[in-house]
Amino acid sequence: MATYAVGDLQGCLEPLKGLLERVAFKPTQDRLWLVGDLVNRGPQSLETLRFLYGIRDSLVCVLGNHDLHLLAAGNNIERLKKGDTLREILEAPDCVELLDWLRQQKLMHYDEDRNMALVHAGIPPQWTLKKALKCAAEVEEALGDDNLFTPYLDGMYGNEPVKWDNDLTGVARLRVITNYFTRMRFCTAEGKLDLKSKEGADTALPGYKPWFAHKERKTRETKIIFGHWAALEGKCDEPGVFALDTGCVWGGAMTLMNIDTGERLSCQCDAQGHNQPPIPEQLQAIAKR
Repeated sequence: MATYAVGDLQGCLEPLKGLLERVAFKPTQDRLWLVGDLVNRGPQSLETLRFLYGIRDSLVCVLGNHDLHLLAAGNNIERLKKGDTLREILEAPDCVELLDWLRQQKLMHYDEDRNMALVHAGIPPQWTLKKALKCAAEVEEALGDDNLFTPYLDGMYGNEPVKWDNDLTGVARLRVITNYFTRMRFCTAEGKLDLKSKEGADTALPGYKPWFAHKERKTRETKIIFGHWAALEGKCDEPGVFALDTGCVWGGAMTLMNIDTGERLSCQCDAQGHNQPPIPEQLQAIAKR
């Protein structure tokens, strides 16, 4: 039995299937961890969601910002945006079934035996592991509660508050938790967010750093797998922190990692999120990091 984690899919099913075939993935034996952003922007959002639903018993999945956007669009809360590839899901006969499954996924997964966390964007430096799990559970509760579901989705968009405060309540509290877990790249040591900067790790504004780079970070003893930040190109110098979004949907690559050995397998993609025929210098079949 092997357990793999894969970077943001964003509706790019062909590269995912190719990687799973190359490791001889067996859904009855192996497990696949998904860092979120399963859908949107890529060419096969509906097919990707259907494929994952079909092997759902083999998956551990956390939600990304695009997944939450799909849930909002499915509830007529947020209009689809230019560039979205979600309409086919919303018009599919199995839409309700697929979105009900998506709604049940976590914001954060923690494997105690491995001391390893799975999140989409990251964990703010001022939070302990216990605090992060507690805050993630608050959003997960809102997603699962019919009375809270619509108000949460309706209010989750926006950049404020920019920083966590224990006294926050209601939708504002859930919004900042959501932004930490699904949108964060740069922040201060105290967790003040910069949600506008999206380039590489060396482009931080004064006083800001990548969330994982703060020496004061309280989860330094926990291994963390994350996606979301394609500009990192899968590179993160912080020990025990693994960046897996390598920008497949933008013409980069999709990356699969064996979470126990650290071995990575990548598949080059074209600008439409399909497999690109490999060339020798691109195809380093298993690159240990």
